[in-house]
Amino acid sequence: MKTLLIVGLGGGLGSMLRYLVTYFVTSRITHLTRFPAIFGTLAVNFAGCLLIGVAIGLSERYEWFSPQMRLFVAAGICGGYTTFSAFAYENISLIRNGNCLVSLIYISVSVVICLFATYIGFAIVNQNCRN
Repeated sequence: MKTLLIVGLGGGLGSMLRYLVTYFVTSRITHLTRFPAIFGTLAVNFAGCLLIGVAIGLSERYEWFSPQMRLFVAAGICGGYTTFSAFAYENISLIRNGNCLVSLIYISVSVVICLFATYIGFAIVNQNCRN
């Protein structure tokens, strides 16, 4: 139960931070591009990946970075901020362990099936709305 609370608190903070960062970036560049939301999401994904790399690196290097702190930052804040950070970390772990082919397959399959799933989701809604 304690673990769920740690992750949940971090996740809530991460979600609020994601909203604020996306809003800030998007509102600043709306006049510069037809696709401002893309840049907000890109900023969040970049920052989340950077943060999870720092958090995991610190937890591997220093004892003062407790397992609870790692959960709070990596699974909680980064997970609430962007799940892309977890995806990036998993692939870096695969590569660091010499599983480059598995990583390449994971990346490719993830991108393809997630785009396909999103397309199917839209199709289901559009089909149901026409009836």
